Amino acid sequence: MKRLRYQDGTLDATDLRILGALAEDARISVAELARSVGLSAPSVAERIKRLEEAGVIGGYSAQIDPKALGLPIAAWLRIRPIPGQLPRVADLLRRLPEIVECDRVTGEDCFIARAHLASVDDLEQLIDKIIPFATTNTSIIQSSPVRRRPPPIIAQEPPS
Repeated sequence: MKRLRYQDGTLDATDLRILGALAEDARISVAELARSVGLSAPSVAERIKRLEEAGVIGGYSAQIDPKALGLPIAAWLRIRPIPGQLPRVADLLRRLPEIVECDRVTGEDCFIARAHLASVDDLEQLIDKIIPFATTNTSIIQSSPVRRRPPPIIAQEPPS
């Protein structure tokens, strides 16, 4: 039952080093990763496979600059659905391609969504699609001193 190893959420020090290296450079070769953690390439490949199967590694992606795609405006939208409209707003947000991420949150607002747009006029049109079903509060992003990054990869205490 070796494949069930990550079911309880415990990761050993080698797993954490592998995750740290992949978080730093997801394009690192298995051979280079194996050298950095002191294991054979097949052992590292098997560990990666198990981490993927267990959902610890959810995927690999490229980071693309929205400005290079002609989308220089980025904004956070705080969204509070009108009573009874929460499911409809969630569905609408999923269907809007300008919305690149969205979280349902606690507090006065139900959703916080990030959008990338070509212009302020496009931002206004996006808001106009939402306001029949929710109130919004929008903040245009000036800069991002902390870019999206993985959570800290730290040693875990074994379960008691």
